[in-house]
Amino acid sequence: MGILFSKPVSLVGLDISSTAVKLLELSKIQKKDQTLYTVENYLIEDLPLNAVNDKHIEDHELVNQVVTKAVLKSKFKTMYAAIALPRSEVVTRVIQIKRGLSETETEVEVRSQAEQYIPYAMDDVSLDYEIMGDNEHEPEEVDVQFAAAKTENVDVRLAAANIDKKFKVKVVDIEEFALENAFVLLAEQNPKIKNSDVVALLDIGATTITYTVLQQKKIVYTREQAFGGKQLTEQIQSQYGLDFDTAERAKRHNELPAGYKVDVLEPFMLNIAQEVQRAEQYYYSSGTPGTIDHTILTGGCAKIEGLAHEIQEQIGGNVMVARLFDHMEVARHIKRSALIQDAPVLMIACGLALRSFDHG
Repeated sequence: MGILFSKPVSLVGLDISSTAVKLLELSKIQKKDQTLYTVENYLIEDLPLNAVNDKHIEDHELVNQVVTKAVLKSKFKTMYAAIALPRSEVVTRVIQIKRGLSETETEVEVRSQAEQYIPYAMDDVSLDYEIMGDNEHEPEEVDVQFAAAKTENVDVRLAAANIDKKFKVKVVDIEEFALENAFVLLAEQNPKIKNSDVVALLDIGATTITYTVLQQKKIVYTREQAFGGKQLTEQIQSQYGLDFDTAERAKRHNELPAGYKVDVLEPFMLNIAQEVQRAEQYYYSSGTPGTIDHTILTGGCAKIEGLAHEIQEQIGGNVMVARLFDHMEVARHIKRSALIQDAPVLMIACGLALRSFDHG
């Protein structure tokens, strides 16, 4: 199995986050010069506490039980999936090799060059690569992108996602690339974003804020900060004397006292906005060229009402919540209002589902 570049079939995008598994299936038709997507099915199933910590799967059997539950009650038309490894578990680089090498020679050369960037024994690594095209400076060379991960990390994801004879992983991607894939689709649907040179994607998950900057729809900068929705749950827990599970449930189902918004939620939103402001400052101080035109919120915390406005107050510019599915058709059994509400947490799943159409 290739890490990045396996030839795909029709795929369900399966995103395993710290708090839930998210599954999404798309179909596509071409009408003249217009591409039309349909959401055929999607499902979000909560994970037990600590099954996944900081995107690292601690209990693959427990995660597999949740994936199995989701698949068995779904209406997916395919039995194949694309999953993603977190950026922290993958090494990627663009290297140069001589033009005209055979497939075997290319594999040997890529592996040889990759070894200097990979901090593990090569026998413990799963590696894949793709030839990107001619190198702009050396006419006798081509650019090659490789991706490498510890095989044990890949195997854990596969064990969590595969269901014997019912559901099988065909593509292993990287979360960062899945986000980029989904962003390209989002930009095509939004003229303001489509015409912007530099856009920031702000993924606010349970434990991590991932700040990604794209230029011409390609990722040029990424930074992760340890902050997320788990801190809000802990603040609810402390404020109201609840255990963590009860606090998490109350947060998800909006079952909190009247003073919650002022006492807990608004200070938390301000903290996030300040973290985003710091992330933006780090981007500008990194020397990466380009001024950010738009900031797009994704992840579970993006669903918090008023958060986009709070962040905009801190950093200025245009801040919006990702709305991937506004211009898509939706299968009859799916409630569109629920899908629109869930859109910010489905970015990675959508980017993975789009792997179905890599070859046209």
